[in-house]
Amino acid sequence: MKNSVTIAIHGGAGTILRSVMTEEKEKAYRAALKEALTAGYTILTDGGTAVEAVEAAVISMENCPLFNAGKGAVFTHDGTHEMDASIMEGAQLNAGAVAGICGPKNPVSLARAVMEKSEHVLLASKGAEDFAKSIGMEFMTNDYFHTDHRFEQLQEALTEDRVQLDHSEGKKFGTVGAVALDTAGNIAAATSTGGMTNKQWGRIGDSPLIGSGTYADNNSCAVSCTGHGEYFIRSVVAFRVACMMSIGNKTLADAADYVVNDHLVKTGGEGGLIAIDRKGNISMPFNSAGMYRGYMRSLENFVISIYED
Repeated sequence: MKNSVTIAIHGGAGTILRSVMTEEKEKAYRAALKEALTAGYTILTDGGTAVEAVEAAVISMENCPLFNAGKGAVFTHDGTHEMDASIMEGAQLNAGAVAGICGPKNPVSLARAVMEKSEHVLLASKGAEDFAKSIGMEFMTNDYFHTDHRFEQLQEALTEDRVQLDHSEGKKFGTVGAVALDTAGNIAAATSTGGMTNKQWGRIGDSPLIGSGTYADNNSCAVSCTGHGEYFIRSVVAFRVACMMSIGNKTLADAADYVVNDHLVKTGGEGGLIAIDRKGNISMPFNSAGMYRGYMRSLENFVISIYED
């Protein structure tokens, strides 16, 4: 009997309030989240792997300028885009990641290529870009990644001489991610981000770091995080959830809730995560005002949420 396939996604967490969200903008976000869910879920129902599904879902969000990944990536201090992504599968614990790249259209696809076509886990900057060229990965010009909204955010940050999270209405961690369970009972996770507006010195957050922003192990769970990266790195958040399950015998819900709403809160970390186990259980806790999130168990059985309630 086939497993009941499931996929969950996030499009970032932070100060996301109804009071500053227009009806038109909320509809756009909900439509984009549903499109990403459907892209991944269709692959699962066609017998595809969890890796293929999370890649497809993240690609959908990377191609949407609403999110801080791919086409919607924020600007660095120098007016460029430095993107990070990672992917991991839970059967063999294979993983791939890229950091500080500029040019490849879909960073998550390059992360998968690192996992499947190299002997490495993490490639960075020019080296990662050279690898992408060597395997024929699609590149885009800077104009493709430019959005007026993100450019305006950079100008605000430069004027105030500060690094800021990806929008000016309040703190928002616009990282995107997906976790999935396929018909073979395998799970996978993927995460992609443009980082922080006005970031300097090649700053890298948790998204491309296996164990911090992304993790998958069939014996526990698959996790994709979104939040203030430095705190997620220090607490190795994604792996911490998995360890609480595999070593501490916690349920997915209890482990994820503790890490996000207890441990992270005590250490000053803000954000959230999505997680799934081999039984198809889903957890999507966050300690910020909101998190773009959703899951799909069938084309009719899907949930998309933004705010705390």
